[in-house]
Amino acid sequence: MTFNTTINKTTLNNGIRIMSESVPYVDSVSVGIWIDVGARDEHGKTRGVSHFIEHMLFKGTERRTARQIADEMDSIGGHLNAFTDKETTWFYAKVLSEHLPTAVDVISDMILHSKLDDAEIEREKNVVLEEIMRYEDTPEELVHDVFAQTLWQGHPLGNPVIGTRSAVESFSRESLVHHLQQAYTPDNMVVSAAGNLDHAALVELIEKHFGSLSGRQNKRHVHPAKATGDSKLTSKPVEQVHFCIGTRGYTQYCKDRYVLAVMDAILGGGMSSRLFQEVRENRGLVYTIGSYTASYREGGMFTVYAGTSIKNAELVIDLVKKEFETIKKEPVDDAEITRAKNQIRGALVLGQESMSNRMSRMANSELYFGRIVPVQEVIDAIMQVKAEDVMRVANELFVDGQIAFAAVGPFKRVRKGKKEAA
Repeated sequence: MTFNTTINKTTLNNGIRIMSESVPYVDSVSVGIWIDVGARDEHGKTRGVSHFIEHMLFKGTERRTARQIADEMDSIGGHLNAFTDKETTWFYAKVLSEHLPTAVDVISDMILHSKLDDAEIEREKNVVLEEIMRYEDTPEELVHDVFAQTLWQGHPLGNPVIGTRSAVESFSRESLVHHLQQAYTPDNMVVSAAGNLDHAALVELIEKHFGSLSGRQNKRHVHPAKATGDSKLTSKPVEQVHFCIGTRGYTQYCKDRYVLAVMDAILGGGMSSRLFQEVRENRGLVYTIGSYTASYREGGMFTVYAGTSIKNAELVIDLVKKEFETIKKEPVDDAEITRAKNQIRGALVLGQESMSNRMSRMANSELYFGRIVPVQEVIDAIMQVKAEDVMRVANELFVDGQIAFAAVGPFKRVRKGKKEAA
């Protein structure tokens, strides 16, 4: 399989890395700037600061009001957005190729020249506090963060991206500026673009807007995230029990993450997966059930999520655990492992049709590996996974005492790990 595109990389004198993939048969360009900082880098009163700054950079610059930022992108038919994760914050736009200079100008203006007006900060605090309340009222979202905090107890990978109420209330212009000065440094930034573009022209644009940026980021202190087998129940006046059950996974640098991806597809990665077929289709106990993996520098996770009535919760949890035991003891048959591999392969190849996906893949490859990991390299690694690899990984991960559990539901009280219906 070949992908007829050209990938280039340039590093500016100040340390900004620029990647581009020229795809001449499309009319659009997706361009983004990744900053290698996220929730995992926050402590105490800084929790949520990366996410809060993501909000604030849309609130006006020295040249543009918030309305003008929106109007300028809408006027060229573009899409502008941002995202904060455990380890990264990124700002990106998708535009017609002729409007790439405008997209870079707007994003650079937001990152380099935001006003961070005191009155806007106070207004945005209210917005984010409302977001936190909405999030706390949405158990199917909340439970994933509760699970991460339970699995990675005490490690910053467990930090919720959205932050905490007390931290958000404490933010000041000075604290935001300090975070920007510490993290938004050229050596900590990656520019990635994919679509109908010329690499040299992109480099010229980035040099024009970011070439004078200086500073060095303090090196992140990396330490392994030790997973626990703890449990946590959170009582909410809701109709269903929403739960996550899972265990540690693998870091970005462990090749067994490819084996785990195949196991994930088998257990809960789609409508043909074991959990979906057994728990929903055969027994009708849930509307939603599935699994996912996450990999970071310091750790990873494998998680099964489901939502069910409290009367069925214990049975559903037992069925999930049963599937964990089965995949440890019984080899996956050829048809099932082939289906899982093709499912992953199809998703990777179809993802190449999106310029935004190409852009994101390049940026993440650079941040984690310092190079562009070709799609074919990932596909080859997936296709090499064998049934015995899946069994080996299952026995490494699904160990008694190392399975974490978190649930949000209508629990009356929690005592010694037992739960009672409200």
